[in-house]
Amino acid sequence: MQEDTKENHPLPEIEQKVGASDTAMTDLAAAIAATDTLPSLEEMLTAAELKAAEHHDAWLRAKAEGENIRRRAQEDIAKAGKFAIERFAGELLPVKDSLEAALANENQTAEAFKAGVELTLKQLITAFDKSALMEIDPLEEKFDPHKHQAISQLEAEGEPNRVINVLQKGYVLNERVIRPALVIVSKAKIGA
Repeated sequence: MQEDTKENHPLPEIEQKVGASDTAMTDLAAAIAATDTLPSLEEMLTAAELKAAEHHDAWLRAKAEGENIRRRAQEDIAKAGKFAIERFAGELLPVKDSLEAALANENQTAEAFKAGVELTLKQLITAFDKSALMEIDPLEEKFDPHKHQAISQLEAEGEPNRVINVLQKGYVLNERVIRPALVIVSKAKIGA
C-alpha cells in the first residue's frame, strides 16, 4: 500500500546515530511502518464478520425470547379461559349439595321442603353476589333495549314505553348483560 522511502522515515538518521545492522534496521522499519498504517482489509473484514456474527446471535436470542413470551402469554390466556369460572363453580357446590340433600330425604313435609328450598335459594343468591352476577328486575322502569327484551306491548295507563310485566329476570355479570330480562312494555292507549 505504501512505499517506504528514506525521505518518509527517519531511518537514515537512526542508522547513522545507532550504527545498527541491516536486519535490525529492517525490523525497526517494519515496526514503524506497522504503527503508521491502518489495519489491512482482511483484518477489517474479519472484525466486521465477528461483529455481524455477534449481532446475528443477539438477534436470534431476542427472537427466541419473543417467541417464549408469546407462547407463555398464549398458555396464560388458555388457562384463564379454562379456569375462569373456578371460583364461581366453588360457590355453586354448596347449592348442589343442599339440593341433593333435599332430594335424598323422602320423609319430609311440604313446609320443611319449602324451607329447605328457600335456604338453598339464599345460598345461590350469595354465590351470585360473590361472583358479581346481579339480576335485572326492571318492573316499572323505562324500557332499555340493552338490558331488556320486549316480548309484546300492551295498552296501559301512565307513561308509555315502560316495563309493566317481567316474564323472566335478566342477569348482568360485571356490568355486561349475559341474559336480558324478558318483559312486556306499555304503549299509550288509543284515543286517550
